[in-house]
Amino acid sequence: MNAIATPQAPPQPPSHEPSYLAVENTVRSWLLTTDHKRIGILYMISITLFFLVGGAAATLMRLNLLTPQGALVTSTTYNKLFTIHGVIMVWFFLIPSVPTVIGNFVLPMMLGARDVAFPRLNLASWYLFIGGGAFALWAIIAGGVDTGWTFYTPYSSTYANGHVIAMATGIFIAGFGSIATGLNFIVTVHKMRAPGLTWHRLPLFVWSMYSTSVILVLATPVLAITLVLMALERAFGIGIFDPAIGGDPLLFQHLFWFYSHPAVYIMILPGMGVVSEIIACFSRKAVFGYYFVAYSSVAIAVLGFVVWGHHMFVSSQSIYAGMVFSILSFLVSIPSAIKVFNWTATLYRGSIWFQTPFLYVLGFIGLFTIGGLTGLFLAALAVDVHLTDTYFVIAHFHYIMVGGMVMAYLGGLHYWWPKISGRMYPELLAKLSALFIFAGFNLTFFPQFILGYLGMPRRYHAYAPEFQVLNVLSTAGASILAIGYFLPLAYFLWSLRYGKVAGPNPWQATGLEWTTESPPPEHNFTVVPIVTEPPYAYDPVAAEEALAAKREQREPAYVR
Repeated sequence: MNAIATPQAPPQPPSHEPSYLAVENTVRSWLLTTDHKRIGILYMISITLFFLVGGAAATLMRLNLLTPQGALVTSTTYNKLFTIHGVIMVWFFLIPSVPTVIGNFVLPMMLGARDVAFPRLNLASWYLFIGGGAFALWAIIAGGVDTGWTFYTPYSSTYANGHVIAMATGIFIAGFGSIATGLNFIVTVHKMRAPGLTWHRLPLFVWSMYSTSVILVLATPVLAITLVLMALERAFGIGIFDPAIGGDPLLFQHLFWFYSHPAVYIMILPGMGVVSEIIACFSRKAVFGYYFVAYSSVAIAVLGFVVWGHHMFVSSQSIYAGMVFSILSFLVSIPSAIKVFNWTATLYRGSIWFQTPFLYVLGFIGLFTIGGLTGLFLAALAVDVHLTDTYFVIAHFHYIMVGGMVMAYLGGLHYWWPKISGRMYPELLAKLSALFIFAGFNLTFFPQFILGYLGMPRRYHAYAPEFQVLNVLSTAGASILAIGYFLPLAYFLWSLRYGKVAGPNPWQATGLEWTTESPPPEHNFTVVPIVTEPPYAYDPVAAEEALAAKREQREPAYVR
């Protein structure tokens, strides 16, 4: 079969080193490893466990909402459930997912490096993440927190029952792990690129991860100091946010959203980088408008810091400030739209290969586009007054974060799984999983747009009877979505032992990570690669011939 890609560097000579999975394979060696690939695996296991916790809380909420009376749990328990779901999913799954798992595993290899710049700091970041998660889980087990994931004051700082400080401490500690990861990636990109790998030869995933890392380093300390101030007011009665003792509750909202809106891009920017890699590979074309896509990541990172006020249109902030934040919120959509248009243009006249990672990317584009367009509704002052604190906001957020981010994360896992494990997964089952997730997600969350428009408020454990049909549809969709999420867990574990051997480059992709063996040796490269080509240097003629041969033979496009 003809090769269908021109790699940035020649394939590595065979390595006599064992793979990173076979080097001193003991519990101690894993817990004390400084290998970026093993640390990525540790993160993957950890965030999967946290995903199960957050998903269990969401399941109980959806079951409670089957009936208007909310007969399954009390209102207090329901408040604790959505706090658990929000805190765990945002800080212990969505934010760390792509950067710590896929970023840790493939970023150094994409750069032609043997490891990240600070391997010990990389391991320390995982321990900080686990330490923060332990505090959060302890707060849940000890009685829970009923403030919601936003911890709005003065309720959280003065009146709320539960282990608020313990939960905040968990987020605080995990935040330092995020800062360490971001700092590590920034230095790695600047200092450890292979010879010839200039900024404009970097894969777009690296551009996205670099922009995300800048946000992590600059925004996370603001959240940290905000949580410290909240804890000080709660513990010592210092008047910071509670107006009854001389505080300003609006100050908390400004500080919290100054971090939390950039946090949206911490979650979605890495997913956009994953999409760019998969689009190029499975359309056998360079990404259309490489410079626009690369610098749109930087633009998103910059603009993300100046739009926090659109979460506060119905607060007591100035109406003029609201107008400014509304305009900025419309502007921040432009770089995201550039990416979607350029991905679509890349597909035009491409040699499309409908494998599982590509199906997840198509799902990402569709769901992210719906989420982005509905965000424009919330950016309009008058419309936002009607939709604030309704299920419309929940649907919009989940279309971006779950429909977009989780689809990208799963697409990235399927794309790089042969490199991670050295094995292929069952393709038919993987495609079925992608279908279940896409269908289940839309059935779960699209009815919530209608619920929100009709006026159903979020965070209520009971609701008016006329909303029941749409809530039942939403719960039914969640059950389909759960099946879709459990399938990859099952067949990935199965593939570790029984999957077909992948070979170094089963997708015939470009990029330095595909020049190594699968799974890679401990130090990635036998010789230092020298980059001579731009990214995504696919040969369209060879691509068409290879795909035609593949269709005739009905075989995976392996190099034989």
